[in-house]
Amino acid sequence: MDTLLLSRIQFGANISFHILFPTITIALGWMLLFFKLRFARTGERKWMDAYMFWVKVFALSFAMGVVSGITMSFQFGTNWPGFMEKVGNVAGPLLAYEIMTAFFLEAVFLGIMLFGASRVKSWVHTLATFLVAFGTTMSTFWIIVLNSWMHTPQGYEMIDGVVHASNWFEIIFNPSMPYRFVHMMLASGLTVAFLIAGISALRMLWGDRGEDVKAVLRVGIITGAALIPLQILAGDLHGLNTLENQPAKVAAMEGNWETQGNVPLVLFALPDEDARENRFEVAIPNVASLILTHSLDGEVPGLNDFVGPDGEIMHPPVAPVFWGFRIMVGTGMAMLALSWGGLLLLRKYGASDMPRLPLYVFSAMSFSGWIATLAGWYTTEIGRQPWLVQGVLSTKEAVSDVPVGMVLSTLIGYLIVYGLLILAYIGVITYLARRATRGEVYSNRTYPRRGEAPVASLQPGE
Repeated sequence: MDTLLLSRIQFGANISFHILFPTITIALGWMLLFFKLRFARTGERKWMDAYMFWVKVFALSFAMGVVSGITMSFQFGTNWPGFMEKVGNVAGPLLAYEIMTAFFLEAVFLGIMLFGASRVKSWVHTLATFLVAFGTTMSTFWIIVLNSWMHTPQGYEMIDGVVHASNWFEIIFNPSMPYRFVHMMLASGLTVAFLIAGISALRMLWGDRGEDVKAVLRVGIITGAALIPLQILAGDLHGLNTLENQPAKVAAMEGNWETQGNVPLVLFALPDEDARENRFEVAIPNVASLILTHSLDGEVPGLNDFVGPDGEIMHPPVAPVFWGFRIMVGTGMAMLALSWGGLLLLRKYGASDMPRLPLYVFSAMSFSGWIATLAGWYTTEIGRQPWLVQGVLSTKEAVSDVPVGMVLSTLIGYLIVYGLLILAYIGVITYLARRATRGEVYSNRTYPRRGEAPVASLQPGE
């Protein structure tokens, strides 16, 4: 293992840990706004109870995301100095735009959102919730802009070997940005839908039949069922865009070695890069051509087209991209089956009398959005190799010359800390659910509705 490989693994570990939490906060902010608007309109206490439980999860996720994001940003200087040296004129402003339009907004209104429900007017608290949710979305927008530009760069010029912006509109709205942004927003929505449905199902299994639990379970199932078809459509469009702009990545995703038509959809295989073939392949004839070109005999690029005359490999590692794509799609299919099956069960039994078996399944799928997100992220980012910025900056050109031992020791430290933090995070959410099941979370505090003044003082004992 050299510095390049260890640095890639370390950055991959950091970003894998970090992305888990924005994936929750992006959509959970909007879900909290929905709960608050329902309470303001109906006055039903269940919506405010749902808000007060899930805002704790939002706060925990937000804090974890901020801290891990700071750690990740340090690595631009410690492990990848060549990145900012060459493309900092584009990357720097985009990261600054995120801070100015997202972090400031979230920092100003997060306190009101978390602690002001009974202390300010209802419309002020609702507005704060909206602005925090909007801030998380803006943060996502700018990060996706930068990441998409790294995959499909445009709107720049090279001066003395350094990238300079020539057209910010083209940089921001680069060819892959709209597809990636929609795909990420839907991924976050599905992550939250299955999280809230899964935790609510777990609480019901523990005996909590509160109105808020049943309402949130219903919302989670309906949201998941509504978003998964949209995600499948968005994924198809994203795949077509990737085929146009990054054909080597698509070839790796499909495990296709030769450029040809009538390409089968490979369900299972063990890609062998040394032999340039798939072993133990199980495939459906012509389906890959149909999906990618919308024609049974459409031509799909092959990996062998991306090998230089001197044998240099110019395509990504095949196995992780191939399997990452299948794990993402497989998880999505499981989400489709479970959410639509949950709709049928809701119609037949209602949330109150949901059978225990589907509740167990929903509980097991609580963090399935994380699995799909990570698998999709690995497919996207590993699929860009050997480039850091497609066609502009290779990964090996940007890495630092930090000694191997230093990178390895910090990598081990990161993995230990992140493993403990993940366990702690899931443990805290489980603890909150247990407390809520025992009725220990909610107090007798009164929350103002639309048009009402805030409560002047707290209830006795609060």
